[in-house]
Amino acid sequence: MEMPRPNPDVLARKDEIIRRLQAVMPKDAVISDAVETRAYECDALTAYKCPPLAVVLPASTEEVSAALRVCHELGVPVVPRGAGTSLAGGALPNEDSVILGVARLNEVIETDYENRFIRVQSGRTNLSVSGAVEEAGFFYAPDPSSQLACAIAGNIAMNSGGAHCLKYGVTTNNLMGVTMVLMDGTVTRIGGAHLDAQGLDILGLICGSEGQLGVVTEATLRILHKPEGARPVLIGFESNETAGQCVSDIIRAGVLPVAIEFMDRPCIRATEDFAGAGYPDCEALLIVEVEGSDEEIDEQLEIISKIARRHDPVELRQSASAEESARIWLGRKSAFGAMGQINDYMCLDGTIPVSQLPLVLRRIAEMSDEFGLDVANVFHAGDGNMHPLILFDANKPGDLERCEAFGAEILKLCVEVGGCLTGEHGVGVEKRDLMRSQFAPHDLEMQMAVKDVFDPDWLLNPAKVFPLDDSAGRRIAAE
Repeated sequence: MEMPRPNPDVLARKDEIIRRLQAVMPKDAVISDAVETRAYECDALTAYKCPPLAVVLPASTEEVSAALRVCHELGVPVVPRGAGTSLAGGALPNEDSVILGVARLNEVIETDYENRFIRVQSGRTNLSVSGAVEEAGFFYAPDPSSQLACAIAGNIAMNSGGAHCLKYGVTTNNLMGVTMVLMDGTVTRIGGAHLDAQGLDILGLICGSEGQLGVVTEATLRILHKPEGARPVLIGFESNETAGQCVSDIIRAGVLPVAIEFMDRPCIRATEDFAGAGYPDCEALLIVEVEGSDEEIDEQLEIISKIARRHDPVELRQSASAEESARIWLGRKSAFGAMGQINDYMCLDGTIPVSQLPLVLRRIAEMSDEFGLDVANVFHAGDGNMHPLILFDANKPGDLERCEAFGAEILKLCVEVGGCLTGEHGVGVEKRDLMRSQFAPHDLEMQMAVKDVFDPDWLLNPAKVFPLDDSAGRRIAAE
């Protein structure tokens, strides 16, 4: 992957830039020591690293505004960073950029149970949002696998989803408003504690914009009453294609589970060794969870079980207790950590129509043989958000490049069958040069024209999302 050339003028003014930032920030909020900034040289896409010029850690919207105002005046690129869990290199810095981390923006500002919303600072972790309202019987629906660590800021930037997005939607379906700071330090508030707003859907534009338009410092989020109950069923199959067909049949039957999760044999083996969840010996596994009253759950699971039996499952196990439900989910929630213990891997994020699951799973297996790299599949099957994990050896010359080429072919396949390059991880640096596979030149031009409005100097999160030659040309034109 090609990295943009740093601006030598910015590098030459490093000491001045740091002094100016220290003048408007608290004493411990600016990090410039080369050893200390190493913690910010990459995100969860660890194949690529670059030390930033400096790191700024504001604790309020006002401090974010002050830091951005200085960087804008001095022409310094800024990379917004949540918790650094991005798998697409969304928070990868450049040598001439300042990382602006929101980890200290972690407070609950307002909770309104009558109107079902919570307002939080954007550095608060996903899971702790539900933790703040659970005693009152509420929860926040989006639940990425990294929810213990990932920040709401990153969730908004990448429009994150999670296992339960089939029923409750992704971040954009649960986001009501934001406070956002533009690159020149202007503070703007969009949406709020109401169902909808007049005029253009600016909030929908911001959610998923990957830090290209501004830095979100506060978010108003929709919270929901906890369901009466929930129960999963575990279904094992003799092939990936059969499991994929079962998913398609469940959706076609009109049943709306809260989640349908898929795991294949390599992932099942890894999670069993790691977590011991008691999964069956099979080629593919589905976890299908439904919610409601006991009667509603029984009715839905009966329909799902009848559909599954048509495909001769190796095992069909309905949970009979909260403990058994937790064990069924244990392996799925441990999947990425389990795979990381046995191999280096790259986690992809293509999205496809559910009806194309059998075809795409077959083609991924064929491509695995062609490239000579193993693949483990674990993903949100209900909404077609696939997460193939391509296994490679980071210490073997050429393996990373072969892994990237394989990943590019999988993502192109997703687009060919009517899907898209990303469902929740974002484009970042990982997929930026594949954008032309999904979008025509005039489509990309319109997207870049939007960034021109919010960030005319192209200083926010540079070298991300758009093909590098396009974004570099835009930056030069802005100068």
